[in-house]
Amino acid sequence: MNTNDVVPSTKAQPHVRRPDWLKVRIPGGDEFSRIDHLMRTKKLHTVCEEARCPNMGECWKLGTATFIILGDICTRSCGFCAVKTGRPEFGLDWDEPRRVVEAIESMKVRHAVITSVNRDERSDGGAPIFAATIRMIHERVADCKVEVLIPDFKGSKEALSIVLDAKPDILNHNLETVPRLYRTVRPQANYQQSLEVLERAKQYGAVTKTGMMLGIGETTDEVIAVMNDARAVGCDILTLGQYLQPTQNHLPIDRYVHPDEFRMLKEQGLTMGFRHVESGPLVRSSYHAAGQV
Repeated sequence: MNTNDVVPSTKAQPHVRRPDWLKVRIPGGDEFSRIDHLMRTKKLHTVCEEARCPNMGECWKLGTATFIILGDICTRSCGFCAVKTGRPEFGLDWDEPRRVVEAIESMKVRHAVITSVNRDERSDGGAPIFAATIRMIHERVADCKVEVLIPDFKGSKEALSIVLDAKPDILNHNLETVPRLYRTVRPQANYQQSLEVLERAKQYGAVTKTGMMLGIGETTDEVIAVMNDARAVGCDILTLGQYLQPTQNHLPIDRYVHPDEFRMLKEQGLTMGFRHVESGPLVRSSYHAAGQV
């Protein structure tokens, strides 16, 4: 068998004790409860909750939150993601941007990250709602920076332009993993297409950002190769974090990456020319995002 064809096993793996560096306190307290209630009353979704992010409490306290727009049903079936998969039976919700902005105002968010499920059933991928949300935040919460974490829009230049024309402060599109593992980790995505999203955004003049999960079956050399590819298309900001299996039905963890390796990769990234690298076991796309603008 060609080693380039090896993909992670989807079979259940023996339980391995989570290392101490990955243990965090469960978020709680009055402020957390208030924000959680706000999300429910506004009929909004946050990736913080959907992805079961270990930094949720910390980020909310620091004024950073990541909102999922375009509903809560994704048309793709990525092996790492806990978001529901299916075909949405509804169109765009044009009231969604208003509800997001009201939540940002109530939460006193200083850095809003707007992401979405994939809406591949639409030719525009839902890009108009991204644009409307960005513009409304700029208009109503002038001191709030706006980062968008976008899907690939199936490579549509028109959809990407709709988002970029709204002037987000950061355009993020995650490469997620190394090319060899795309078939299992991102079966409906294409590595070169994702690189082209970052390249086109940089050509437009945007500040660009990407991220990867580690510990899903990649090698360190493969990670460094992806980092080089991202820099070759001008990517400015990089995030590297440990993959954590959301449920037993998702891809298993191949290994727990030691903090020393994350530190080494950060040094490599800064040497390559990334202007900011956030690298550590608990890092997610939005982690310390306010300091990256």
